[in-house]
Order: sequence, then structure tokens, then C-alpha cells
Amino acid sequence: MPNESSAEIQQWLSGTARPLTSLVAGSPADDLAPLGEALGDVKVLGLGEATHGTREFFQLKHRLFEYLVTELGYSVLAMEASESAAPAVDAYVRDGVGDAATAVAGLGFWTWQTEEVVALVEWMRTYNSGRPAAEQIGFAGIDPQRCSASVAAVRDFLAESVPDRLAAFEEGFGYLAEAQPGSVPDKDQVVVREAQQLIPFLEAKGADADVLRHARILERAGDLVSRAKEHNDPTETLFAVRDAYMAEAIGRLADEDPTRRIAVWAHNGHLAASRQSAELRPMGQHLRERFGSEYYALALLFGSGAFRARRLRPGPWPGPMDGPVVANSIDRGGFNALEGQLAAATPGDHWLNLRGAEDAPEPVKRWLAEPQMFRSFGAYVQRWTYRMQFAPTLLTREYDGLIYVATSTPSVPLPEVVPAQ
Repeated sequence: MPNESSAEIQQWLSGTARPLTSLVAGSPADDLAPLGEALGDVKVLGLGEATHGTREFFQLKHRLFEYLVTELGYSVLAMEASESAAPAVDAYVRDGVGDAATAVAGLGFWTWQTEEVVALVEWMRTYNSGRPAAEQIGFAGIDPQRCSASVAAVRDFLAESVPDRLAAFEEGFGYLAEAQPGSVPDKDQVVVREAQQLIPFLEAKGADADVLRHARILERAGDLVSRAKEHNDPTETLFAVRDAYMAEAIGRLADEDPTRRIAVWAHNGHLAASRQSAELRPMGQHLRERFGSEYYALALLFGSGAFRARRLRPGPWPGPMDGPVVANSIDRGGFNALEGQLAAATPGDHWLNLRGAEDAPEPVKRWLAEPQMFRSFGAYVQRWTYRMQFAPTLLTREYDGLIYVATSTPSVPLPEVVPAQ
């Protein structure tokens, strides 16, 4: 990179950066005002994360959601979590049914079984307490996997209303409660066809709307379980189909109330509004196509520190991906990495609005149009090699804004938790 261009890029990054004075909920919100202005017409805000195990990401999302609710009128938190189990969390935040830790553990993802997520859910309950239903905020899951609650709901209906069909249901659908996506590949997708037949059967037998909703979740979950992880057509892989289903779930939330503003908690990769490979359409691309500029993808990146993830030997993985959940340390990427350039321009925690880049100098526009390398970890990392892992991003095509968190520390697991599935 020529020195003159490099200096101009650094100047633009530092000039565009808006410092974050705190990552913790309950702090004064003056520093969030520029973000609020940028979100003026936004209906769906994607809150991303470069890892599923960074305490600061979770704390900041708590703070941001508090601001979105109290200052901007957002009313739903839609999470990359079990669509099947999420109603238990929603029942807690609305009516105080059960307790927060149990409801969060029921989502079935070890990544969310943390003190930080429980603190957010407890804040939602506190906010709703004493408010009429029409003014309350809600919680929704958007991921069809981890559908044990749906299996149980349909099972209970059959046991009471059509007991002679219970055994056939257990044989055809019982395994979905614990099955992982792609774990039972079947090109004929028999379970999907059977689920499609189950729905009208339940309707004819008088099943209520909630049971029918759970049956539709079984259809989607069965689709993911029976999908192949690899396919000649990338749009047919379970990864592409899962993202499409999650986007559809957000669409249903929007359809229920056209005035609703929705915050979406998911990984940066799911939120991206585009991807270099045109066939692999992430959730965010579906949302951009539906909502246009009313969808805002906000990626969260970190500089150095540690994060929790399952550590695995390098793939492929023929069996279950059940390596130990450990803290994984990492240093800040060098200047050639996006995180390194952000840190060089503004070392502290800050936010960048990429939607203002159309007014940037030409060297900056050229830089933004080129692939930048940044860190992207989900719930898993490869042993030995994860520190060298970077992914390409075309910033202004994929994201509308960036938040840089200088230091990552591991999320804090709940002291007593239901074992991860």
C-alpha cells in the first residue's frame, strides 16, 4: 500500500471513528447518539460478533439493545438460537414464567449459556414488569435447529388427542430433538415430506396454532438435519438453507407488526448483506433484498485477548464436533489485517458508519472496494491454526457499520447449566 494512500486511509478511519465510552449496560448513552442518528429509518438492525465467546461483545449488545429499546423504540430481540425453545425465554421476559438461567439454558446452545446473556434477559424482564402487553419487548429464536421443545409439543398433543399415532410420530420425528444439522443426510428428505403431511393431519385433529407452529419448525429442522454439508450446488447446502430459514423467521416477525423494529443477534457471517461467492447467500443478503436500506448490518470485531470456543483438530470432522470449550488467546492482527488498521487509526473501542463512505476520498473508496482480511470465529476453532485464520470481506458491500472492541475476554459460563446438546 503506497504511503500516501495508507496515510489517507488512516486519516479517514480515525476521522470517521466515534469513540465508545463504555461497553456496559446502564452507562450514559451520549456516545451512542451518532449511532442512533444513523439508524433513523432502520427497521431491522443486525448486531454481529466475530466470535460466539467474547464477554465484551455480549455486554455491548446488552447496552446497545437497552438503548435501542429506550431511545429508538425497538421491541424484539431476535437471536441466532432455537426457534423451538425461545418461547420459554419470551414467557419469562413478558410474564416472569420460570427463571432466566433455565430459560436461556433451554435454548440448547452452550454459547448463550452465559452470565452476560442471562443479564440481558433479566433486564428485559425488569423493563417489561408493570408495562401493558402492547408496550412490552419480546424475545424470539430464529434458528430451526435444537427443536426438542417442538417434538415435545407435538408429542403431547398426540398423546392426548390421537394416541394411536404416537408411536409412528416417535419413530419418524423423535430423533430430531437431539439431531445436529447435516447429521442424517438423506437426498430424498423423507422426514421433510412426512412433516408436510403431519401438519394438515394435526390441523384436522383440532391442533391449536401453537402446536401447528411447532410442527412447521419440525419440517424446517428435518430439512437441516437431512441436508448435506457439501453439495455441487452451494444453495442446497445446509449452511445456505439455514441462513434462508433464519431470514424467513425475521420476515415473519416483521409481518406480524409492520411497525415493529427488530434487533438481530447473530454472527458477523450470518449478518453480511452480501458475500464474495454469489451462491452462498447469507441471512443478511436475504434481509437486504427484502428490507433494502431499512436493514443495517453492524459487525463487531476485536483486537486481541481471548474468547471461548470449542477447540477441534483440523477437519474434516466425520463425527460429532464436541471438542472442549476453552479460552483461546489471540494477538491483534498486523497492519495488513483489518483489525490492525482499525487499531492503528483509533486504538480504543469505537464505531464506524460505513454508509458515509460515498463521500470518502478516492484512495479510501479503492481500499473499501478491495477484500480486507479480518478474523471470523464461530463456536469452533481449529487447534494450532486458529491464530492464523482470517477471512476476506468487502466492507461496504457486506456491512453498514463496524464496532471495534480493543480487548476480548472469555464469556462467563453459568455456574450451573443444562449440558450442551
